[in-house]
Amino acid sequence: MDLAFTPQDLAFRDEVRAFIDEAFDDDLREQMALTRNGYLPKEPQLRWQKRLAERGWLAPNWPEEHGGPGWTATQKYIYDTEMAAAGAPGVIPFGPRMVAPVIMKFGTPEQKAKYLPDILASNVWWCQGYSEPGAGSDLASLQMKAEDKGDHYLCNGSKIWTSAAQHADMIFCLVRTAKMEKRQDGISFLLIDMNSPGVTVEPIITIDDPPEGLQEVNQVFFEDVKVPKENLIGEENQGWTCAKYLLEFERGGAYSGRLKNGLKKVRNIAKAERVDGGAVIDDPAFAAKLAETEIRITAMEFTELRILSQLASGQNMGPESSLLKCRGSELQQEITELAVEATGMYALPFLPNHPGSNEEPIGPDYAGGVLPRHFNQRKVSIFAGSNEIQHNIMAKLILGL
Repeated sequence: MDLAFTPQDLAFRDEVRAFIDEAFDDDLREQMALTRNGYLPKEPQLRWQKRLAERGWLAPNWPEEHGGPGWTATQKYIYDTEMAAAGAPGVIPFGPRMVAPVIMKFGTPEQKAKYLPDILASNVWWCQGYSEPGAGSDLASLQMKAEDKGDHYLCNGSKIWTSAAQHADMIFCLVRTAKMEKRQDGISFLLIDMNSPGVTVEPIITIDDPPEGLQEVNQVFFEDVKVPKENLIGEENQGWTCAKYLLEFERGGAYSGRLKNGLKKVRNIAKAERVDGGAVIDDPAFAAKLAETEIRITAMEFTELRILSQLASGQNMGPESSLLKCRGSELQQEITELAVEATGMYALPFLPNHPGSNEEPIGPDYAGGVLPRHFNQRKVSIFAGSNEIQHNIMAKLILGL
């Protein structure tokens, strides 16, 4: 593999850096310092995404025929790496990265024309309706019912752990349209307007106690919600096919850029904090953990580059997305654990720096967010299919066991 960038690649890198310097302003940087998950409250998040949309960079993985930038795998890698190095906000994935590919593959021409332009312009905020109180990793056991009423479906049930549902305009849902012997059959993929009568959103307050505007997960209730038949994606009772295709995009993606940036922050904390009269980073046991994590991130980076080269040749992500999801989520958690260890006692007060708070912060500026981020990252090995489920997928589809 040739690791040297071409002059064209270096010019593109400079273009990305110049955009970040201009668009990622001081206000966005200050608000990103409070985040636990890489996203912002809705108004600044949309402001950032619209800047990307105006530049044509909101959906780097979209094909050109649908408005994508037509980047090479190397350009996508450079873009992700530079955004991560700058600590820039992520893009809320539910629209451009998750439901959009499903609409592209399974939607009708009318559905593509209706939904894709607004997703690309970041005009519509989406959320994901997969998990239910009794159906998490065992998603095939979902029970939210959609009854055929002629020109519409009548939906009843609930979805849980729904990120950013309180801000969403639309939700894509897996619903039960028939009871069949095989649980994966009888499931359909519906697009539901969150402003429909009968839709209620209730917040779930988590242990990381996020600042105002950053509350993350919710439960969404559906009571006799009417959904037009034209909002069905793909064939009725064949939604499991759409679901599996979507999860390739939810589970895949580039992790290494943000992992390297996170490790850099841990290293800076370890240089500043003291233990037994010396810097934490000079402690042999901690230094060994840091080195091992860095090696695993480097291996992750090369794996991503290999898979990206496959995508560039027109292949789908496939089961390799499970590999990336497992290792990426494990490393995200390792980094937050190292950050807590490096910060030491200053991580313990757990006093998030909420806007408007008049409490005197304890310890250095970086200390307040260390433990909340650690708690928040416990979720990453569970959502998008728990890592235990991913191990089964890899064993079956990659190793042939």
